[in-house]
Amino acid sequence: MNSSEKDSRFLEERIGYTFNNKEILGEALTHSSFSNESKSKGAKVECNERLEFLGDSVLSIIVSSYLFEHYKNKQEGDLTKIRASVVCEKALSKFALDIGLGEYIRLGHGEAMNNGRRRASILADAFEALLAAVYLDSGESFEPVAAFLLPFITDEIDEIKRSGVFVDYKTTLQQIVQQVEGEKLEYVLIKESGPDHKKIFEVEARLNSNVIGHGSAGSKREAEQLAAKEALVLFGEN
Repeated sequence: MNSSEKDSRFLEERIGYTFNNKEILGEALTHSSFSNESKSKGAKVECNERLEFLGDSVLSIIVSSYLFEHYKNKQEGDLTKIRASVVCEKALSKFALDIGLGEYIRLGHGEAMNNGRRRASILADAFEALLAAVYLDSGESFEPVAAFLLPFITDEIDEIKRSGVFVDYKTTLQQIVQQVEGEKLEYVLIKESGPDHKKIFEVEARLNSNVIGHGSAGSKREAEQLAAKEALVLFGEN
């Protein structure tokens, strides 16, 4: 047994699914850089881009169905926002890191040397390709894909709920401020710290140059939302 076969078994254990067709798993784990290098040497190796295309749709259907069933009080706009938050590149790359997917991706030499195994875009694409591979290998069944995927999705939804991203505090605060003519509301980035891959942004919400709220988070958007949330408490809003 060669090392790649052994590696694929470990990955299968991590995702809780055993492939009948190992070739489709291999394709899901093949980046275009590896495929292109192989072609230059006279070997034809399919990359995961077609599977990624299908996986994107499989992902969307499973997440949409879950949200439709479990968030019956949410309107279409809210459901769309939630779905966008949990199927974005940032979330998918995090899921991929959780299962160590980068260890199994076949990369060209240049990508491998350039930290490609931890690059968010490569990880997210491979994760979608893996979903498609499970879907096809199981006879185009959504069930095994959902069994693997939904624990990640529900955890991500819970995390985003705790951060308040689903609630648009900025819009609510703006509506209150606009009731008085001439009021100026702005969000000012006051500090940025941490390494590039894990930055922390600190933002102040200011009304007529007076600080009314402060937020600190891993993205400026989330920090602004938290600053607005704090400001709403000042205005007596729950």
